[in-house]
Amino acid sequence: MKALSIHPEYAFEILTGEKTTEYRTWKTKYRGNLLICATARKTAGFISGHAVCVVRIADIQQLVDEMYAWQLTDLRLIKPFPVKGKLSLYNVDDALIEYPCPKDLTKNHGMKSVTKPFWEKYYEPLLD
Repeated sequence: MKALSIHPEYAFEILTGEKTTEYRTWKTKYRGNLLICATARKTAGFISGHAVCVVRIADIQQLVDEMYAWQLTDLRLIKPFPVKGKLSLYNVDDALIEYPCPKDLTKNHGMKSVTKPFWEKYYEPLLD
């Protein structure tokens, strides 16, 4: 799967659904699933050095000053795993990506989310 490394605080905002637009100085023709990885930079209160979720690049729009807005949709949480980040888009083996099983999913305001025990088991231990 294509992957993108993002600073931990922004990766966390994508993970929690707060951030649905990623701003970049470059564009890509790629549209589809994207593994969001938090960079290894240690930031208090955030996960670093791990893949944290999958989103879909739905569209990319050019803004002023050669900036691009990547529209991220279809957020899916995964079991986080360590990733060594790279610049630009890079590939991560699909076999490393594990989605929650149905018993670990719940609906929250009409959207799928993970249960509290899943969050506590897989995400909370990684928060710096």
